[in-house]
Amino acid sequence: MPDVRPINEKKYEINKHRFLELRYHCLQYTDWRRELTGMTDTVRSIEYSKEGKGSPSQGSATEHLAIRRTELEEKCKVIEQTAIEADPELYPWILEGVTQDYATYRYLRDAKKIPCGKDMYYDRRRRFYWLLSRKI
Repeated sequence: MPDVRPINEKKYEINKHRFLELRYHCLQYTDWRRELTGMTDTVRSIEYSKEGKGSPSQGSATEHLAIRRTELEEKCKVIEQTAIEADPELYPWILEGVTQDYATYRYLRDAKKIPCGKDMYYDRRRRFYWLLSRKI
């Protein structure tokens, strides 16, 4: 994992530990998307309580699936919407930059043809983390 320097604590009111919390939250985005894609099976055997009395556990598999899907979709939506708020034109690159370990500015410039300079990209990325910190 490339070293990522925390943002200016005084300017953005985000200390090193909060920044790392936000960063690692965003790095789970791909896992959440992958889980959502594979989350379709609601057929399971009946789960019985620990007492062994034969009473099924609370809630159906369909209910649990719907709740989990809603939670994951909301987490993904917050990250996506925050990237759009940080910069509507650069949001695809910001989204990739904050959710992928490999997506350094150099990668975004060379492989993804980001249409801005390094200073502008890092300014928008810092804005993204500032906005996200206010939301979660």
